[in-house]
Amino acid sequence: GLFVTDYFTRTPRKLSPFRSFASIELFHFHIPEDTVIAVWNLITFKEQGGTFGDQCPDRSITVYFRSGAPSVINPLHTHFPRDTAVPGSFALTLTWTLPNRTTGVFNVTSPLPGDWFLAAHLPKDEGKISVKGLYEECQYLFQPQLIVQRLVNIAVLYPGHVTEQSMAPHNRSCLYKVFVPSYTSRVLVEVLRCRGAEACPLWLRVRAKAPPLHNSTSLDCREHSPCQLAQDLPFWQHWYYVLVEKHPGVPGTISFQVTVQLTDCSRPSLARPPFLPSSASMNMPHSFGSVGGLALGDSPPPTNTNSTKHSVPTPVASPTGEQCWPVRPTLRNELDTFSVHFYIFFGPNVSVPPDRPAVFVINLLPVLDSGGVLNLELRLNVSSLCGENVTVFGCLNHEVPLTSADNTSVTCETESLAGFLLSVNATASLSRLRIPYPQTGSWYLSLRSLCATEHGFEPCNNVTAEVYLRAYLSPCINDCGIYGQCKLLRTNNYLYAACECKAGWNGWGCTDNAEAFSYGFQLLSTLLLCLSNVMFVPPVAIAVRSHYLMEAAVYIFTMFFSTFYHACDQPGIVVFCIMEYDVLQFCDFLGSLMSVWVTVIAMARLQPVVKQASVLYLLGAMLLSMALQMDRHGLWNLLGPSLFALGIMAVAWTARTIRRRHCYPPTWKRWAFYLCPGALIAAAAVLLYAFVETEENYFYIHSIWHLLIAGSVGFLLPPRAKTSRRLGPLPRRKGCGYQLCVNEQEELGLVDPAVASISSICTS
Repeated sequence: GLFVTDYFTRTPRKLSPFRSFASIELFHFHIPEDTVIAVWNLITFKEQGGTFGDQCPDRSITVYFRSGAPSVINPLHTHFPRDTAVPGSFALTLTWTLPNRTTGVFNVTSPLPGDWFLAAHLPKDEGKISVKGLYEECQYLFQPQLIVQRLVNIAVLYPGHVTEQSMAPHNRSCLYKVFVPSYTSRVLVEVLRCRGAEACPLWLRVRAKAPPLHNSTSLDCREHSPCQLAQDLPFWQHWYYVLVEKHPGVPGTISFQVTVQLTDCSRPSLARPPFLPSSASMNMPHSFGSVGGLALGDSPPPTNTNSTKHSVPTPVASPTGEQCWPVRPTLRNELDTFSVHFYIFFGPNVSVPPDRPAVFVINLLPVLDSGGVLNLELRLNVSSLCGENVTVFGCLNHEVPLTSADNTSVTCETESLAGFLLSVNATASLSRLRIPYPQTGSWYLSLRSLCATEHGFEPCNNVTAEVYLRAYLSPCINDCGIYGQCKLLRTNNYLYAACECKAGWNGWGCTDNAEAFSYGFQLLSTLLLCLSNVMFVPPVAIAVRSHYLMEAAVYIFTMFFSTFYHACDQPGIVVFCIMEYDVLQFCDFLGSLMSVWVTVIAMARLQPVVKQASVLYLLGAMLLSMALQMDRHGLWNLLGPSLFALGIMAVAWTARTIRRRHCYPPTWKRWAFYLCPGALIAAAAVLLYAFVETEENYFYIHSIWHLLIAGSVGFLLPPRAKTSRRLGPLPRRKGCGYQLCVNEQEELGLVDPAVASISSICTS
């Protein structure tokens, strides 16, 4: 056949260490129908400071693949919440082959068409808290590319018609496809009139949704006559692919005929069993049909001129148990993103008769609904059992309902069909099922009641069980509980939700408490972070005593908002917020930087030089507010104003040193007992904050940071300037005259007032 190659690529993204599903990078692809091979080219490279990261360490990268919905991954091996079904996915680990680049290839032969999702992440790290912009961190960028090769003009088989085919010596196989509509209970493919070789040396393979593989359902026509391959309970509203393959080493041309028969269990003309109820007796809305495809008895389109087709007049008899039951639809009510309720007509209480199942359908929209959690709840009304030992079983299956002919069977799976089992009885009257990231399409729930006896389960007699049924779509499992936050995430145009856990809790629904913080630990960490701000009380007292009222007000502001910000910022349940979190964080950051600013400006002693030194305080407040609004965690946005204040202080001290011709401050005691200890304490605090603080030690390292910063302010704040008592101002003369003034800030208040000198003459 003719092949067409398509190419898809995605923008490189920075990978993050795994903490929860919210930290992964998700990529969305779409594979077209009739694809015979899909090749993912996985490109990973390192960057550091805008250049290749040759010096960055090699960190393994894990990539997950899943068709239909994002992968439900668990790299930390945490516990899932109860009643949670975990769908499978394929994982691949990439290793580095070059210092700064590696490439991996992942091939899928005959992939399922539709949506495919790739999830990638780095391994979990130690949780170090790094200061943004302090150093160039290593970045690991991941870019997936997809190349698909698909067949065009695949021959279509029409149910009930024969297609003749000749396979030339150079051809090894012939591929066909047939559409299976809804309410089809059986697909039968048959090879007829095989000529050109002895014993019909052909393989017959059938597969749903994609071309068959070597391990697909197959039949050797040499060993079976007639060559018939049946598929019970086929997927509805999908293409089935039929591959007729020649045995190796068979010469010559082989001619044969291919026909497909579909057993339609919804048509009254196909000998429905007498006990199948009619629509009126069911007294419920339901619909039979084959929307979008051909059912048995429909008129096929015009025949292909390259092959000969004619109808087969005799339909295949429906074997016992291939009947299908009316499917009750559900009403979709969208409340919000991933918040959808499915209401049942004449529900939510449904009756399950003893002689037939009750079947319901839940339709999930493509792409839109696969990023949430499908929740199902069954609650049995025990009073409706009339004392019988009745158990109601529910089978949830994707794309086709499972209604076994054997009423004593309680399985929800077959060789080609997977499902989920729920059961309720008088002892356990409640059953729940949660499916994170469900595949989209139609989900069918089949309910049936069986009575427990000594010989196992048997059909009940004259007991109709009543069950409360609730089905809904939610963003996260139980909204992630009290120790998690449900986040709505986006990758390009695809939305999905995931839990981000806190306080040491882990798991898909933040229910794994293996590493959880105890209540006492949470209370201790909160008290340490809050009460450590009491260390600002001594600097406030020193500032008030030294008449630095502006500085004292800033320290009080910092102490207040730092205390309540950390009370609101706790990850556990020991949380107390007096304002919105963002307001508290802004005020805490602003107060901390303003404390540094006003302390350094006070140390500069600019009052004799700048008559309106308060302008600098206002300028600092405006600059710091702007910097915090630009980037609250950026290093240079926060460090820039602080360095500017230190520059002002350095210029002021240098000017005094030059004017007085000796070092300023002039006394060694001021350097030895105040400035040097204060600077060392402040430097130690900065080093702890920048290089030692991690997520595990945050509560006590950050508390030490509070103590050290407040303590350094107490050492660095200059003392109050002393006024000379022996040399007072001269009496003011009337008219023109002069007034002698004493510099009240001479030598940082360390000069004996007895030897105070006249440093300026003020015109009165």
